[in-house]
Amino acid sequence: MREKLLSRIEGKREELVALARALVRIPTVNPPGEGYAACCRLLGERLRARGFAVDYLRAEGSPGDCDRFPRMNLVARREGPRPGPCVHLNGHLDVVEAGSGWTVDPWEGAVRDGKLFGRGSADMKGGIAAAVVAVEALLELEPDLPGAIEISGTADEESGGFGGVAWLAAQGFFSKPRVDHVIIPEPLNVDRVCIGHRGVWWAEVTTFGRIAHGSMPFLGDCAIRHMAAFVDALERELWPKLAGRRTRMPVVPEGARASTLNINAIHGGQPEGFSGLPSPCVPDRCRLILDRRFPVEENLEEVKAEILGILERLARERPGFRYGLRDLLEVEPVLADPELPVPRAVANAIRSVLGREPSFVCSPGTYDQKHIARIGGLRDCVAYGPGILDLAHQPDEFVAIEDLVTAAKVLALAVRTLLRGETETPARPALSA
Repeated sequence: MREKLLSRIEGKREELVALARALVRIPTVNPPGEGYAACCRLLGERLRARGFAVDYLRAEGSPGDCDRFPRMNLVARREGPRPGPCVHLNGHLDVVEAGSGWTVDPWEGAVRDGKLFGRGSADMKGGIAAAVVAVEALLELEPDLPGAIEISGTADEESGGFGGVAWLAAQGFFSKPRVDHVIIPEPLNVDRVCIGHRGVWWAEVTTFGRIAHGSMPFLGDCAIRHMAAFVDALERELWPKLAGRRTRMPVVPEGARASTLNINAIHGGQPEGFSGLPSPCVPDRCRLILDRRFPVEENLEEVKAEILGILERLARERPGFRYGLRDLLEVEPVLADPELPVPRAVANAIRSVLGREPSFVCSPGTYDQKHIARIGGLRDCVAYGPGILDLAHQPDEFVAIEDLVTAAKVLALAVRTLLRGETETPARPALSA
């Protein structure tokens, strides 16, 4: 059966590319959250024709949801003729903006030199297409498999997943007894099994001053100078500490094995977007957005306390220093046990298809596994899919067609193994990139 299944997927190569191209051609840009409904319909109509029950679910009230940009999600389920586990394949429909620097149309889905180009081709519409074709091929050969298969296309992963997987998880869509195993075909390379990701804390820091005429700054108090003192303290005190912290998590790329801090944005003084000359004012407010990533060895409260400690010290030592600190996003690190059924099934499928030992890795950034673990309470979840992580969000994003086919083969074998309960073979590949 293995050879028949792999051969069936090989024969669907052109069909797989066509589906991935069709998905890329729907510009589901987030923000603002365009095209979700059209993308859901494309997948839903295809899966309904293949025996799946299809639900279109709008995450009303979630961040960004509105009548113009509804947070629409697709969940398709196919019940087997006998009881058994449920395997769920989840992919996010949204993509980031195309940006500049492309040498091809980001929405055409161009195929050149064995590669499919376009925004979302790797992250992660290629993975969705591979999952759909994998399941179709499997059911064509073994329609009597026990249990159930679910496929979902979800919203807003690029902005946190709150209108997609988080909302569905809160409704019970990613919990037992409905679902037992989850695979997310994110682009982590076809010989890697991603078992988790670092944690994240996004926060907004505001420094306050007093407005005055720019020709007499001594009569005011410059909020930007206060923010500069905070950034200088980060440079001297925190960044050197973070660079020296290394994690046992197999995070890729290698640089992400250190704890990191990024300043996402800084705004102060004259509002942006105006034309002409600014008015001569001492700025009374400056705002900074920080992005702190941390591994399982660090505690979220300690991570926050480091920043708060610097701000409190400045408030004591620097005349006039006043600040505000607001949490924007908190996500704990996720690290699944590589001996759970899904990591083992995917690793064994990689061995079978590629003939080499896979690696267990972790992602430097978060993805929707966080909601499946935190809200759904389901730990048996990994990310595995076609594409190179470094190409995500870049101009001329692409996925190799050979990787699409390989990923579909691996996914089909893994789903078959999980439905049949055949995960006894030990599977502990190297915990490395």
